[in-house]
Amino acid sequence: MHPYEMYQLLIQRHEARVVKVRPGSLYHTVHWLEDHALVRPTSTEREGNRPERTIYEITAEGRTALTRRVTEMLAAPVNEFPEFPLAIGEAHNLPLKTVIELLTRRLALLEADLDEIEGGIREVEVRKVDAVYWLNVSYSHAIQTAEVEWLRRLLSDLGTNVIPWPENGQSEHLKNKEHHANA
Repeated sequence: MHPYEMYQLLIQRHEARVVKVRPGSLYHTVHWLEDHALVRPTSTEREGNRPERTIYEITAEGRTALTRRVTEMLAAPVNEFPEFPLAIGEAHNLPLKTVIELLTRRLALLEADLDEIEGGIREVEVRKVDAVYWLNVSYSHAIQTAEVEWLRRLLSDLGTNVIPWPENGQSEHLKNKEHHANA
């Protein structure tokens, strides 16, 4: 494929949900892959006044590198350092009302996103796409569903004071530390 075709296919498949996709960086990546003999040009084509497009295919070395990398990624979990666990771990520094508002907003966005994922699942099922080709979508659905359920429980617990919240969003530990520092 030509890099722009690759980009269009990634967008069509909603792969931007799992990898940051930009046309410019894709061209750069394809050139890097070519420089490392992982892909090779097979032909060029031209449409109308447009510049020539180079078509690429994966090489045997590229297939080996792909297999090795996917094997590594499947075999061992890697901490990808998402921001949300850090934010929720520090939420006690904010007033409860603010935390509830922010988490409610997050929940609404996640629910809308989950609806979109479910629409994508319905679409691939209708098109009878083999499940092996959209495992990432079912994984995203499971992860998103778990986060939505967790947030609903958390919001319920915060709203009913099952989880007591520090006054003014400041933990007792920090209040004591500040008190001793000022003394």
